[in-house]
Amino acid sequence: MTTEAVMAGAPAVSAGSTTTQHEAAPGSLPAAAADLRSVPVRWWSRHRVLVRLTDALVVVGAALVASLVHLARPVGEAHPMTAPVLLSTVVAWLVALEWGKSYDWHLFGGGMAEYRRVLGATGKTFGVVAVAAWLTGLTDARAVVLVTFVLGVAGLLAARFSWRRRILRLREQRAACVTDVVAVGHPAQVSRFVERVTAAPHHGLRVVGACVPAGEADAGDLIDGVPVLGVPDEAGEAAERAGASAVVVSGSHEVTSDVVRRLGWALEERGVSLMLTTELTDIAPPRISVSRVPGMSLLHVDLPRFTGPKYVVKQVMDGVLALVLAVIAAPLIGVLALAVALTSRGSPFYVSERVGRDGRIFSMVKLRTMHQDADRLVPMLSAVDDGAGVLFKMREDPRVTSIGRVLRRYSLDELPQLFNVLAGHMSLVGPRPPLPHEAAEYEERMRRRLLVKPGMTGLWQVRGRSDLSWEETVRCDVYYAENWTPQLDLLILADTARAVISAKGAY
Repeated sequence: MTTEAVMAGAPAVSAGSTTTQHEAAPGSLPAAAADLRSVPVRWWSRHRVLVRLTDALVVVGAALVASLVHLARPVGEAHPMTAPVLLSTVVAWLVALEWGKSYDWHLFGGGMAEYRRVLGATGKTFGVVAVAAWLTGLTDARAVVLVTFVLGVAGLLAARFSWRRRILRLREQRAACVTDVVAVGHPAQVSRFVERVTAAPHHGLRVVGACVPAGEADAGDLIDGVPVLGVPDEAGEAAERAGASAVVVSGSHEVTSDVVRRLGWALEERGVSLMLTTELTDIAPPRISVSRVPGMSLLHVDLPRFTGPKYVVKQVMDGVLALVLAVIAAPLIGVLALAVALTSRGSPFYVSERVGRDGRIFSMVKLRTMHQDADRLVPMLSAVDDGAGVLFKMREDPRVTSIGRVLRRYSLDELPQLFNVLAGHMSLVGPRPPLPHEAAEYEERMRRRLLVKPGMTGLWQVRGRSDLSWEETVRCDVYYAENWTPQLDLLILADTARAVISAKGAY
């Protein structure tokens, strides 16, 4: 059962349809005529056109801006070959984006693969252009080409991010841009898949039917609310009847490689995609690679690494960004601290002992949001605890001051933690920093959160903050600790702004 797709937004199955869109019956068309079959327009078909158009506008716009900057130089003249080089670069870049499969429909709306493919296509284009410029002696054009790539890659990533936000917003508000799928496997496997999909509606999967081995359920029976449509050999016909865009198969003794092979042929005739699941849980796609041996494919799973070059990159990124943000936020922190001091007795700052990486204790600084000595009231309020697991939380906490509610709603009380990041105690992105008594109650799986520095923000914040169950909070933190990448950090930082503005789960 693939859960990395649900946890990290990795591409699972992602065509889209509605239950009213059906493909024409296959009839007796030969396989060679399958491409001529009438296939309904999926949501991602229109989205792909828009993304292609946006990418073209971004790349052309970057080239035009770079040309204007080049022409505006106070000295020198534009090289006569600059325009042809730029035109070739634009064409090569757009072709690379197409050949690099950055428009595959299963990338839209989730995961980091879309960004990786954009960056991969950009890197290859830049390498080819740089080598070509060196071989032909057109080094005078390198500055304008470099500016084009810098502006272009920033624009491409920003545009893809904006389109992704639109898809997620439509999924949340209208249940649109979803992929209807038929699940194939034992009832228990189908049930696990339905549970994961239902728990993550923002990933756009919707199970509309199931096919299980003969004798395990009858047609019309329900598995977690999903109707059984037949046996695995009938999954192609079932998907067509249900208007599904893909079939998701979980392997078993009955669902053999021969069954999957014949199912693939049946789906090909109907224009329905095939996806195979694995039992690998909470493993990000970058840690998985595939190699072939005769007759089978092997999945290699890289072990989590908690030291090495990527953590040096993280420390540098933390230091630079935290310094810039601290300088920008310092006046605001001063104003907020003054407001706290004027509206309630006590220091405007609250210092709390927290558990950092490898269990080391450090002092975390926040703007005070509660009345003085509020910690002593916890035993009296424990009966109305709204927190999850070992966390103590109250939606309507009488200890919180009036200005404290505003600070908490928009996470302004956490701004002083930038100085904890500069001191090396915390990271910008990481698991939630626990209290010592919370960490003392951690079981083995929970303690894996302590393998990395705690963060000012993290998956736990962008996915619901205090609204998350304790199990989901732990899962987010452990997943992050084991699968951290620079790209994931940047995506979480970008999502944090949305989470803070929405104030969802903040109390």
